Amino acid sequence: MLRPRETATRERKSLDGLWRFALDPEGRGRLEGWWKQRLANAREIPVPASFNDIFATAEAHDHVGDVWYQTQARIPKGWRGERIVLRFDAATHSAVVWVGETQVAEHEGGYTPFEAEITDVVRPGDEVQVTVVVSNVLTWHTIPPGVVVETADGDRRQQVFHDFFNYAGLHRSVWLHTTPASYVADITVVTDIDGSTGVARYEIETVGGAAEVMVVLRDAEGGEVAHATGTTGELRVDNVRPWQPGEGYLYDLAVDLRGEGNFLLDTYSLPVGIRTVRIDGPRFLINEEPFYFRGFGKHEDAAVRGKAHDNPFMVHDFALMDWLGANSFRSSHYPYAEEVLEYADRHGIVVIDEAPAVGINSGLAAGVFGAQPHATFSAGTINEVTGEAHRQAISELIRRDKNHPSVVLWSIANEPESVTPEARAYFEPLAAEARRLDPTRPIGFANVMGSTPDRDLITDLFDVVMLNRYYGWYTSSGDLATAELALEEEIAAWIAAYDKPILFTEYGADTYPGLHDVVAAPWTEEYQAELLAMYHRVFDRFAAVVGEQVWNFADFATAPGVIRVDGNKKGIFTRERRPKAAAQLLRRRWRGTAR
Repeated sequence: MLRPRETATRERKSLDGLWRFALDPEGRGRLEGWWKQRLANAREIPVPASFNDIFATAEAHDHVGDVWYQTQARIPKGWRGERIVLRFDAATHSAVVWVGETQVAEHEGGYTPFEAEITDVVRPGDEVQVTVVVSNVLTWHTIPPGVVVETADGDRRQQVFHDFFNYAGLHRSVWLHTTPASYVADITVVTDIDGSTGVARYEIETVGGAAEVMVVLRDAEGGEVAHATGTTGELRVDNVRPWQPGEGYLYDLAVDLRGEGNFLLDTYSLPVGIRTVRIDGPRFLINEEPFYFRGFGKHEDAAVRGKAHDNPFMVHDFALMDWLGANSFRSSHYPYAEEVLEYADRHGIVVIDEAPAVGINSGLAAGVFGAQPHATFSAGTINEVTGEAHRQAISELIRRDKNHPSVVLWSIANEPESVTPEARAYFEPLAAEARRLDPTRPIGFANVMGSTPDRDLITDLFDVVMLNRYYGWYTSSGDLATAELALEEEIAAWIAAYDKPILFTEYGADTYPGLHDVVAAPWTEEYQAELLAMYHRVFDRFAAVVGEQVWNFADFATAPGVIRVDGNKKGIFTRERRPKAAAQLLRRRWRGTAR
């Protein structure tokens, strides 16, 4: 699915702005046909935004169930004869869409786009009503999973198995856009480097009548460097300027669809970064050079907006990462907005792209989040239906992000159970599917603490050992000497078990901003800095450790609980992006490190 762009043959119109909005806790709207008329008793709400923190009510903040969005939109009269498409960049977690009284789309999964052709439903020049019902309910069969429980007073509460707030709504932009009747439907580009020559192998999917496909690759200054014809082919670039960490050089791939008499039917352009990614034993290679990850796990999270994409926050966060000397991040724990990946492409920031599969672990769910004890994998919990939703989430992630040079590694889950035969049976087909969909990038999953190499049963299915570890925090809290020995021993055990790169995708400590002590104690800014310094000493003892991504970039919202005071405080920055003391430690290390 190609991202909407304005070209010589395509137009787009943003539907972002203030929409009408209504909560529907009893689920009446679907039965009563709320899409057939103007929403009654509606409030205004910004799109994009999570709905939870917009209104000053517990009713909205803690809502479980359906919410309704509605707007009026005029179809430009100049779109006569064009194929007209309605697209949602994300609706969390599931949605049904109507244009007028006609249902046009239905989608499960809260972090990937979906669209519907509405050419036969609308007339250019007319105003139409767009209505969307979005559900924030998570079940055993959704990705991520969850359960709805009934409280003593009869209310419903969403139990989540992950450690971030269940923000929901229309988090990303909504578009009307056009394509011609014959159009470019999809483009796949795989790159390689042969000496000083860059190689871009392409495959193009078209829809419509017979047409000739013409492909031109241009450099950043607009000069043509290669061209070809046909739906598949290879473009070779002499004296290639590769995309590389810290230098996001992009070529432009222009695809023209031409009919009789060389008439231009459709044109679409795609930024292309020419680079390679390869695993060589314990080395992670980008353009055949060893790469060391320095960065963070992050969240799409901000006050008021929730998980809404926000360009000012995005640019500021990248500026702060640059200030620290970070070169990478993980899209924990779901695919981020496409604007974020496009920015990373342009600026040479390396991305671990993660599917929204978090909470597939009964031990964490019961021990940390207070869920009723349950088996992770069973007929009544995580089962083959969940597995199909997970497969679909991986498929939509890879189909959306396959052409981003910044993406060097797919993560298909965060902290799942991985120590049982049932886990092996669940993840083996998912790992195979990820490889089938994209054989060019390595795959991994973020391994939960306690799933040590003598217990873990699935790491052999993956290319990189990705570890989330909290020695000195959840174990040996306040005792960094004991934590250091335990961390060193576990790394040595992984090296003995696997000839793979080891990447720390989480490590850190909750830190309340402004809390200081002469003796570094848990929750103080001093303790956070000393804990990170301890991890860094240990990392530097092992060549197989190829990266460090601190948890977390910034403090973020979670469900309330006794272990969370106004959210998760493991951020190096506060939620408002003010640095804690550990930021200076990271800046010294990452700006001056020799690795």
